[in-house]
Amino acid sequence: MRRKTAVALVALASLVIVATAAAQSFSARIDLPRGWQPEGIAAGNGNTLYVGSIPTGAVARVDARTGRTRVLVAGRNGRAATGLKFANGRLFVAGAGTGRAWVYSASTGRQLGAFRLAPSGADTFVNDVVVTPQGAYFTDSRRMVLYRVPLDLGSPRTLNVTGIPLQAGNNLNGIVATPDGRTLIAVQTNTGKLWRINPQTGAATAVDLGGATVNNGDGLLLSGRTLYVVRNRDNLIAVVRLSSDLSSGRITRTITSRNFDVPTTVARIGHRLFAVNARFGTTGTATTPYWIARAAR
Repeated sequence: MRRKTAVALVALASLVIVATAAAQSFSARIDLPRGWQPEGIAAGNGNTLYVGSIPTGAVARVDARTGRTRVLVAGRNGRAATGLKFANGRLFVAGAGTGRAWVYSASTGRQLGAFRLAPSGADTFVNDVVVTPQGAYFTDSRRMVLYRVPLDLGSPRTLNVTGIPLQAGNNLNGIVATPDGRTLIAVQTNTGKLWRINPQTGAATAVDLGGATVNNGDGLLLSGRTLYVVRNRDNLIAVVRLSSDLSSGRITRTITSRNFDVPTTVARIGHRLFAVNARFGTTGTATTPYWIARAAR
């Protein structure tokens, strides 16, 4: 009996060591290609992350455990990549000032769809995207609209958003949705407000934060009733606990890291958060370093 107990204890200790080693194998910092100029990050299957490049529209696939990175979608003239989301083996990519969006195969990088969302010549900045059972919804920080691309990749539709005053600077930015897709939540960067948006009508209602704001709000991540709000130039992530009906919330804490340098968007793998640093205060060159910062939830 004692021998069996000792063997069991040794086996248990071995499992603990293995589990600890596995947890420690995720680096606190994952370097991206030099000069990448990232803005959007999305979690795929397993330990895979996808990171876009603002000026070229390229997308890199990153193994969050090993740090191994390879270019999945090559950059092209006339393209850009800000927010991006992974869903059903596809990547939906917002095209910033191009007024466009693209959809790629997450395994091969092959283009599956290309869409003009904003009218030609319009002041536009297609900033972020969320994918729901009803379609992919893209925000435009210069126009008070959402663009909906159906999951069959048919023609996009423009949804006018009502109830939110359009102001100078960046308006709607990061966007998330409830699992059923019936409610959207977006952050208005220039006012620090969160908004619930009806994806059918476009009607918006402010989320009551009890007088608090999330200024410089950028990427969002929704996990149950916990909303993570990346506040880019503040170098932190605000954690908001939402009410059951999503009408109100309170900021319960903030997440900081010495590896944050203007984080813009965040993705989750298990209990780990991965924020990509746009480094907007740094002049980007072909040799400028960029990286992903890991943070605990």
